[in-house]
Amino acid sequence: MSDLTQSPTTLTNIGVVMFTVADQDAALAFYTGKLGFEVRSDSRFGEHDEMRWLEVAPPGSTARLSLNPPMADEPGGSAIGVETTDVLGEHARLSAIGGIDLDPEPMRMPGAPLMFMVRDPDGNTVVVVEAPPAA
Repeated sequence: MSDLTQSPTTLTNIGVVMFTVADQDAALAFYTGKLGFEVRSDSRFGEHDEMRWLEVAPPGSTARLSLNPPMADEPGGSAIGVETTDVLGEHARLSAIGGIDLDPEPMRMPGAPLMFMVRDPDGNTVVVVEAPPAA
């Protein structure tokens, strides 16, 4: 092994998680209009501005979610977890909005926090998880 493989990582943060979506505008409407995320970046790039970099995130989050058209495969199939101190309240809020594919009720499995899952229109999953107690 080289000395580089034994060196500690210089990576410090999960900054961007990437979801593939069929329609960036529809995904943007879902994440901002239904889940309450905010736009962090929406810019065009490429030789003729034919591509779009779109990022959203929950208010206050340092990590962002990039909503990208598929590069090779079909959209969907990815998952992320987001945290809240009020899983039951967030489930009630999303249930009241309607038109969201979410679990009928939060679940708690032995050894895991209280959580429920939300699926976006492309089949990506957002797991809403109870945040650990503040230290």
